[in-house]
Amino acid sequence: MTFNRLNNITGWIVCIIACTVYLMTMEANASLWDAGEFISSVYKMQVPHPPGAPLFVMLGRVTIVIYQAFGGSSPAVAVNILSALCSGFTILFLFWTITHFARKIVVAKGAIPAQGQLFNIMAAGIVGALAYTFSDSFWFSAVEGEVYAMSSLFTALVFWAMLKWEHNADNPGADKWIVFIFFMMGLSIGVHLLNLLTIPAIVMIYYFRRYKATPWGTFWAFLLGCVVTGFVQKFVIQYTVSGAGWMDVQFVNSFGLPFFSGFIFFFILLTILFYFGLKYAAKKGWSYLKLGIWCSIFMLLGYSTYLTTMIRSNANPAVDMYNVDNPNSLVGYLGRDQYGDFPLLYGQVFTAQPESYEETSIKYTKGKTQYEEIGKDVKAVYNAEDMMLFPRVWDASQDQQHATFYKDWLGLAEGEKPSFGDNLSFFFGYQVTWMYGRYFMWNFVGKQNDIQGFSPANVRDGNWISGIGPLDNLRLGDQSAMPSSIKNNKANNKLYFLPLILGILGIVFQYFKTKKDFLVTGLLFFFTGFAIVLYLNQAGNQPRERDYAYVGSFYAFAIWIGLGVLQVQEWLRKKLPENIATGIAFGVTLLAVPILMANQEWDDHDRGKKVLARDLAKDYLESCAPNAILFTYGDNDTYPLWYAQEVEGIRPDIRVINNSLLGIDWYINQLRYKVNGSDAIDPIWSAEQIQGRNRDYVYINPRQDLNQNAYYDLYTVMKDFVGSDDPNMKVPIQKGESINYLPTRKFKITVDREALLKDPGMLKTDTILSEMVFALPENKNVIMKNDLAILNIIAANKFKRPIYFTAPYGLSELGLQNYLRKDGLTYRLVPISNNTGTNVEWMVDKLKNKFSFGSADIKGVYFDEHNRLHLNSIRATYADGAAALADQGNKPEAVNLLNMADKGILEENHPYAMVSSNNQHNYLNLRFLEASYKAGHTALADKVSKALHKDLDEQMKYYNALSPASQDRMQREIMGARQMQEMLQMMENQYKPGSKIINLGQEPGSGVIKSGTDSGN
Repeated sequence: MTFNRLNNITGWIVCIIACTVYLMTMEANASLWDAGEFISSVYKMQVPHPPGAPLFVMLGRVTIVIYQAFGGSSPAVAVNILSALCSGFTILFLFWTITHFARKIVVAKGAIPAQGQLFNIMAAGIVGALAYTFSDSFWFSAVEGEVYAMSSLFTALVFWAMLKWEHNADNPGADKWIVFIFFMMGLSIGVHLLNLLTIPAIVMIYYFRRYKATPWGTFWAFLLGCVVTGFVQKFVIQYTVSGAGWMDVQFVNSFGLPFFSGFIFFFILLTILFYFGLKYAAKKGWSYLKLGIWCSIFMLLGYSTYLTTMIRSNANPAVDMYNVDNPNSLVGYLGRDQYGDFPLLYGQVFTAQPESYEETSIKYTKGKTQYEEIGKDVKAVYNAEDMMLFPRVWDASQDQQHATFYKDWLGLAEGEKPSFGDNLSFFFGYQVTWMYGRYFMWNFVGKQNDIQGFSPANVRDGNWISGIGPLDNLRLGDQSAMPSSIKNNKANNKLYFLPLILGILGIVFQYFKTKKDFLVTGLLFFFTGFAIVLYLNQAGNQPRERDYAYVGSFYAFAIWIGLGVLQVQEWLRKKLPENIATGIAFGVTLLAVPILMANQEWDDHDRGKKVLARDLAKDYLESCAPNAILFTYGDNDTYPLWYAQEVEGIRPDIRVINNSLLGIDWYINQLRYKVNGSDAIDPIWSAEQIQGRNRDYVYINPRQDLNQNAYYDLYTVMKDFVGSDDPNMKVPIQKGESINYLPTRKFKITVDREALLKDPGMLKTDTILSEMVFALPENKNVIMKNDLAILNIIAANKFKRPIYFTAPYGLSELGLQNYLRKDGLTYRLVPISNNTGTNVEWMVDKLKNKFSFGSADIKGVYFDEHNRLHLNSIRATYADGAAALADQGNKPEAVNLLNMADKGILEENHPYAMVSSNNQHNYLNLRFLEASYKAGHTALADKVSKALHKDLDEQMKYYNALSPASQDRMQREIMGARQMQEMLQMMENQYKPGSKIINLGQEPGSGVIKSGTDSGN
């Protein structure tokens, strides 16, 4: 059989295996994080968050249509199938990439491979491709409706296409492959930008194939590859759109032409330039110019998918992130303006304070007939002493405690400025080693558990392990002493260094056999790994693990894993006959790497029955009364809700408002429209009053001429005072500017008692106030636009629609905490004087008749840490409902509710006690234990109590087995476990008189752990 035929057949077999694996293990519905948003966008052709993914949206929509034409029903399943198939085809191109490199090593140029050589080449491709199939990070993205699977496919396709060009470079028309590559790159921009990082490797392939390589030539080719990457990123992606946007402003504002006229003219002009450029190149015989122009043309054609973003945004869909309804908005959308900027080569340290602010480019928004200027971009200016090259510790924000993280990581005193050495220490220690090296080791050495790791100081959570006891114990302490809840965690995967070793063998083998190919693969590895580390410049306390960003470098390493098979075969051939050596090499490496990886990692990657994201959203929505307004805070209490409403049609009467987006004018303006079954919302202020930086924040500045003991109507104050442009109603700040302010801290909202009495979510026993009064805290001096928007919505609503929040935090900063009542998973704002904190009747009805458990009642379903967090919320809600019933004396109903939770969330899927960061898991389940005691459910209480005792005892034994240095670094977790033991003991003393009292100061160990010790860090 010829090489091409065998290569194609084997590749397709491997592809089918990979597709089958991913289809079997893909999520049964939408997953957490961005998947809910993307599937919603796909289903109705909507606009996801910047920088968007228009090609993914279009292809996803086509997939849904095809899937439903063949009898399928779930759009989420269709999008997940698309990801699974994209991932399977990524494996196909990886296989062909490995066999291309292997053939160049095994077979002399121009020779026909012998039978044994064919087998060796195929063996290398199979082992390498299947190793990547079962790698942790790629598998995670392969089975959910996200963009990363399709992005990986484009990366694999482009790299393989360049190798095809290399193979056919001497044939006429071979450069069509390069044009094809740039077309694919243009299309890939409409999915994710990661694909562009293949450009340096592609330029090196071209150089090595077309020129005689020299050290200086190689250097300049590498430099050219970096320049081309920057050119595509800046000029093709950003400057073409920003240039078209600028021209549109001139045509509309200066010439009175329609919107998009300048945008269209820009690209007509560009087309004319391309036309004459091609003619000039043909006349001069400049083939490289001709090739470059054709590549630019086809890249822009691929990139043109973003036209659909503007088209759909003009239709004002429910999900319309950034409101990209004109070319100028598209500039900000592609530039991710709403996420802010960060320094890369030169910038401030996190302790720096801005000396001043300078205005830069003018910003425009689309008005009724022309573009309206809404101010200028503002850039902070810092003292030169606070600036440094290559700033890695730059973020002073405390929204996620970034500044505190830098300080703690580097051991800096309060106010101490980091040195350049500190800067490099953070770069190598955190950004490179912890946020990349650890992920690399997860994939090719082994993974400790699925608990997010924030720092190597915590030897318990999210580290890499090998499964080789002495080595793991030396690094992380005795792993056999780990609490059973995480020692038996399904994400505890032991690969014994075998994939890493085989990959290193492949690196060495390729280096000595074909140095040029080694450099090409190495560049792909570097730019899709370390270069991303450099670019992201991540601060600490990330909300989730970020390993998915680096799968391109793991792809490159899988190439070396495949080539490592050839090294093993070569060694064995020195001692054994060739056919036996070949068979043994293939069999051993297949078992030792991909089969081992599949065996270890299947259970924590199988999401085939899990529907938690949808059910979580359903539980949130069903907790609300009809026609409600629901404020959310993060990705996982927002995107699943969008999915549930947009795709599943669950409770479309509710308006979901994301607090994180409320500080942006376009998002507030979208509240003015009716969406699905939810009526428009009055934000009080007009679009002009919140445009751009207008009212981004206001000061609280109580006026002396006002009675500060009186309460003032919130609507009147917001509309007539804070919303006024009268200079007398503003306070000066700097450079002659002035801003609005609140003249008092005390407010009232008139309540329509008769309307509320008819509300099904209100109780007959509620004592409804005629006015709801509240005061902003004395320590609060500034209110940001998002909080102003919340106050405006509450004021304008006047309790005509129920108002809910997914979490109570933050409401105390607005003085509203006393008016929150739990109605299930949500908290309702209720103007009553007899608030008990829980609407028992409403909550119990929803828990019994509306709530679902995301397949937690099906044995064997795996839930990772973020899933467990939300399952804990559901379980704790049942506990709160049961405890409230028991307090009312209705213990039989409380027992019934607890049994529902116990059966709905199986302990084997979601333990009652488990190690977690700050013992949050056990704390929430302690509430379930207390509810069981209150209800008199002795059997369930004993079960939960034993689980908690066992886990906490195992935690303390584990901590005592650690070295004194590790104990010192783990003091926060140690004291958390001790406090949990104390709380558990106090609870049992309260509800079980005569229970054994444990001596909390007598645990065996080094003596470092002592009762009453400060919690340290």
